[in-house]
Amino acid sequence: MTDQLSHVKISCLLPSSLPSRRVAVRPPMLASSVSHSTRSSIPKILRSTPATWRQMSSGPKPRPTRAIGTLATLSLAAGLSLTAYGLGSLYPPSLVSLVFPRPAPAPPADASSPESLAYTASLEEQLQALPFLAEHRTRPDASEWYEGRPHKNLPEAVRVNSLTSGALRGPGKLALIPLVRARRDEQEALAFVHLGRGLCGHDGIIHGGLLATLLDEALFRTAAAHLPSKAGVTAKLTLNYRAPTRADQFVVLRTSLVSQSGRKAFVKGTVEALDGTVLVEAEALFIEPRYAKLMKLNTAYGRQVAEQEAQRAGGSGSVAS
Repeated sequence: MTDQLSHVKISCLLPSSLPSRRVAVRPPMLASSVSHSTRSSIPKILRSTPATWRQMSSGPKPRPTRAIGTLATLSLAAGLSLTAYGLGSLYPPSLVSLVFPRPAPAPPADASSPESLAYTASLEEQLQALPFLAEHRTRPDASEWYEGRPHKNLPEAVRVNSLTSGALRGPGKLALIPLVRARRDEQEALAFVHLGRGLCGHDGIIHGGLLATLLDEALFRTAAAHLPSKAGVTAKLTLNYRAPTRADQFVVLRTSLVSQSGRKAFVKGTVEALDGTVLVEAEALFIEPRYAKLMKLNTAYGRQVAEQEAQRAGGSGSVAS
């Protein structure tokens, strides 16, 4: 392209009566000297200068301060995430620990091994040191209560065929024989039980069927004391699960008599955490069968009834052997 001016004849744009004239214009790259009327007829993209094209193609350059601010934000977010992860590992939130419980070893196969015996002895020390148990032993009406360990004196031949005293007994399961504190009139009772990790449905949460079994036995103990023959069978058991029951903790089974008429006894109870949180509510009806008198011929059952009556008749309210 030369730097000479191009001559464009625009006579077609003028009336026929006027003489034609020549207008000098520069090429599109030098359009700054073209008249306004001529510039308006040239596309805008052709009237742009090379500097304008470079600006349109390259766009605005990012500012260094914006990049630094983005890096600082990412670093802060990473630091907060690591901190939250560390705190969550040490003190997991309630919901997270329910859904993703920490792994735990299986219950030991040999309940008589030195490790199992040491674990059981440690749990017994924790049981005896529970503040709630200590407070209950020293309350003003403590003389109206007695204390015992049901099934402790059952013969081994009977124990091995019992669900809670045999199959479910041992470290990681029901490691301790329940400690029971009951009123001497058998209107109310408390049973302290430790629930191991091997009794779960969902990992870390005690199986609801096991809680129903423990409540059935605890409620029966209160009901049977008010039946004529001290024997009964479960006719109805209603449960309301209020909250998940975590494994590896002590719980309190609280039972009380609602009413008794003839061969029927109505009782109610709860499973509670040591802080008083109600985990399970229960109501039950127990009926004395017509063959109940024959049950006294069973030596193990007769011994259990005699042991309970002896503990109730005791005067000190101390732990029964």
